[in-house]
Amino acid sequence: MSRYLEIQAALLGVGTVGGGVYKLLERRSEEMPYKIGGRLKVSRVLVKDLSKEREGIPCELLTDDFQGILEDPNIHIVIELMGGIEPARTYILQALRAGKNVVTANKDLMAEHGRELMEEAEAQGCDLLFEAAVGGGIPIIRPLKECLAGNEITEIMGIVNGTTNYILTKMTQEGMDFQDALKKAQELGFAEADPTADIEGLDAGRKMAILASIAFHSRVTFDDVDIKGITKITAKDIQYAKEFGYTLKLLGVARNTDPEMEVGVFPMMIPSSHPLANVNDAFNAVFVHGDAVDDAMFQGKGAGEYPTASAVVGDVIAVARNMQDNCCGRIGCSCYKDLPMKASGESRHRYFLRLIVEDRTGILAGVAGVLGNNNVSINQVIQKPAVDGVAELVVITDKVEKRHLKDAMVIFGQMSMIREVASVIRVYSQR
Repeated sequence: MSRYLEIQAALLGVGTVGGGVYKLLERRSEEMPYKIGGRLKVSRVLVKDLSKEREGIPCELLTDDFQGILEDPNIHIVIELMGGIEPARTYILQALRAGKNVVTANKDLMAEHGRELMEEAEAQGCDLLFEAAVGGGIPIIRPLKECLAGNEITEIMGIVNGTTNYILTKMTQEGMDFQDALKKAQELGFAEADPTADIEGLDAGRKMAILASIAFHSRVTFDDVDIKGITKITAKDIQYAKEFGYTLKLLGVARNTDPEMEVGVFPMMIPSSHPLANVNDAFNAVFVHGDAVDDAMFQGKGAGEYPTASAVVGDVIAVARNMQDNCCGRIGCSCYKDLPMKASGESRHRYFLRLIVEDRTGILAGVAGVLGNNNVSINQVIQKPAVDGVAELVVITDKVEKRHLKDAMVIFGQMSMIREVASVIRVYSQR
């Protein structure tokens, strides 16, 4: 017989995702006895303004009293969908200390305070699940912790922000410039009125901190992630990428180079034949390499009311099953290693350089000389025809340490023959 005939949950926050979670739980309510061995219902919904009606949610469920939720012994699961750091952090800690299991979609919180929250959950023997914090409806956190647990994961690479992927797709397929593509994304609701977190790579950086921590079993925080956004990407960069056989995406890349890790988010050119190159519009995808599984890719909708609600409700069902089997907290923090981060300047990558130069003899030799003197080897080069005495020189390098490339860029900035270093973009290379 099931230990719990009815499992009650409290929902903190009822915005787009919270509303989707409530509706999806109601839609599946008749199936819950078969899925978890008992009934599951939301008995409290925490809101700021009790006078505001919430479509589809009975007013008697609404409360602005979190303390009442903490003290209610019949509430077994707290679903945090408020977002932000506070008061979400405090509420989750208090819920765990009260012996309640927690499900959250809060990537900001897990990226910056994941260690503290996971340690508290372990101390209390509670579940703290956060599948929806990365990739919306794409299952990736539980596969890394469970299905791929027999692997040593050496690389995770992914498109983990739908807004930027939509923008770059429009720039690639329709030749839009960045500002026009951003405006279109805002009109369709893919981008916020203030899109900074997306276009500057901050949202993707938080997600990569979470994924790297789980995959490499060593804590990575948001501050550890090297981040560059897409605001300086031009339609010309994308066109040149095509000429070289590449597609330009904003990618999160985490590598375990043993004994060090490197984690970053960058606009990156990847071969147009790579599976990630064909993930377009607002879709997300995560590409994983393990020593046993080799390559695996997870793809789907990375945001939105129901895709995110799908991940949250999946976690709620997992917690309910654990409660019935009296095994909450069985899969907690997987960070049992303490790997150092590789110094940013020592990371080795290939680069695409676009230089605006004077059209005169010796330019190519001068550029090649500066690069060579700074241990930067040229792999490919194209010089475009001059217009009004100015030409474009496009270079793709071999793998080079970032610090050496930066040294070369400093010298380029001092050379009168080089009018501008217009673009410096990473080029994907195999592990």
